[in-house]
Amino acid sequence: MRLGLEIGGTKLQAALGGKDGAISALEQHSVPDGADAATILAWFEQTLPALIAHATSQSKSVEAIGIGFGGPVDSATGTALRSHQVSGWDEFPLQKWFADRFELPVYVHNDSNAAGWAEFMIGAGLDTQHFCYMNIGSGIGGALVINGRLHNGQGRGAAEIGHTYIPDPLALKPGSAAKLEARCSGWSIEQHLREDADIDSNSELLRVCDGNRSTLTCAHLGQAANSGDSTAIRLIDTVARTVALALANVLALIHPERIAIGGGVSQLGETLLSPLRDHVSRLAFSPYDGTYEIVPSELGEEVVVIGALLLAQRSDYSE
Repeated sequence: MRLGLEIGGTKLQAALGGKDGAISALEQHSVPDGADAATILAWFEQTLPALIAHATSQSKSVEAIGIGFGGPVDSATGTALRSHQVSGWDEFPLQKWFADRFELPVYVHNDSNAAGWAEFMIGAGLDTQHFCYMNIGSGIGGALVINGRLHNGQGRGAAEIGHTYIPDPLALKPGSAAKLEARCSGWSIEQHLREDADIDSNSELLRVCDGNRSTLTCAHLGQAANSGDSTAIRLIDTVARTVALALANVLALIHPERIAIGGGVSQLGETLLSPLRDHVSRLAFSPYDGTYEIVPSELGEEVVVIGALLLAQRSDYSE
């Protein structure tokens, strides 16, 4: 058996499972406000022994640990390079830390790579050879599978879609650019809703938050859009149009057969995906019409730990 871990900016997960990604036991935890790397590591140090004991009770042993880390990593050395959300991770020897404590082989991957590989192997990417996964959550990440192999650049990741630049949809000055993540991640959408979005005084958005804009969330946005609120529909369309610019470029450069959208913002479902498909179709390289799909991811909240289980062995994929 294997341990698959997710070290994120908002949630932590530890799963016991098999090399096929099937989970037999799972522990979850929210990252407390103000938590740092030490706080997060303490949770894993406390949690993993019980999962290892659970395997032993079934007359099985844990053979390896796979980790999906929420930030760029050096997968060859197992080093967390940094986190954009939690302090204390800069150049942290993540592989060594877990290996020293649990005396097991440890394999460290970016969380989006882990999620993308899981979707490719047993989720939305099944039966493809060229596949793109994009998660839109607290941040925006991505993963590419090319010719059936996870693409990891020079070993420090690739497909960092959230860090590509798009024309800034909020800029007052024409020609301004912004990172996609700064405009379309869950945190940035909610900040815009709460602080400076143009919301009509009769909008359903103000009703669902009882007039307190500071509490608005992406879920509220979807709720209002599904009720037919024109303000919410307009705001979602802006997000869809902006994300479509990035995905049209992915299509031009890589031409995947399928693009799967995951992450918390993707829970808006067809309210987001339908206008996203329309905008991508308008922007994409025309000879590729009809040769790709944009679909929701399939593996839900456990996608990163499933990927970590699948990748808990160096031979599971080639960089």
